[in-house]
Amino acid sequence: MTISHDVAGSGPAVVLLHSTVCDRRMWDPQMAALVDAGHRVVRCDLRGFGETPMPDRPYNDAQDVTDLMDLLGIEHAALIGASGGGRVALEIAARWPKRVTSLALLCTALRGHEPSAELRAFGEREDTLLEAGDIAGATELNVETCIGPHADEATREKVRQMQSHAFEVQLAAAEEFGPIRAETDLSAITAHTLLISSSHDIADFRQIAVRLSDELADARHLELPWAGHLPSMERPDELNPVLIDFLRETPAAG
Repeated sequence: MTISHDVAGSGPAVVLLHSTVCDRRMWDPQMAALVDAGHRVVRCDLRGFGETPMPDRPYNDAQDVTDLMDLLGIEHAALIGASGGGRVALEIAARWPKRVTSLALLCTALRGHEPSAELRAFGEREDTLLEAGDIAGATELNVETCIGPHADEATREKVRQMQSHAFEVQLAAAEEFGPIRAETDLSAITAHTLLISSSHDIADFRQIAVRLSDELADARHLELPWAGHLPSMERPDELNPVLIDFLRETPAAG
């Protein structure tokens, strides 16, 4: 199955991987800016999000994305991943390092990270609400947790719509198939990397960014004092130039 996606522009490829609070619509504020900067931009919905249905067999998100790149004739790409999409981007960069020219990770998750008490409490509260069938309550919990204090109501409503849709799709699945876990070695990552964290986010995501900035061979860390967990949506006019300048640092092939 090919995951749902959009393609726009021409030039070096950039693949956008969404947070698991959202779907590919979260990148609406970046699409035109990246195309205007001279990139071929691909954004996709991971399984169970947006327009991509739930899996009907065991699956691997990283493999889905590289299969999409193959379908589109993209040999090399820069990856920009947010939260859970960052985790997928890290796996791609570790398993297929020659395919990733640069890596921008926004408040990224990391497989194997030991969650703090705050993050565990959030997950437990979300589970309790979903088990009770309270999709609206679980959605609002995510909106209040993930959106920083400076975001406007239109941004909150967009996240509300994306998260609610994901919960509805995922809870309606007749059968649940878990992901295939691939062994990955982060030391294999060679891509020029930018790690972005936010002052108004749960502390775990800053800790992950700091850890990765130390562990990856070519990485730096940027903290945004104004942002919550979804800076690309909260203040795109401030974040887009940061991403475009970063992409210009590494000439992309393919």
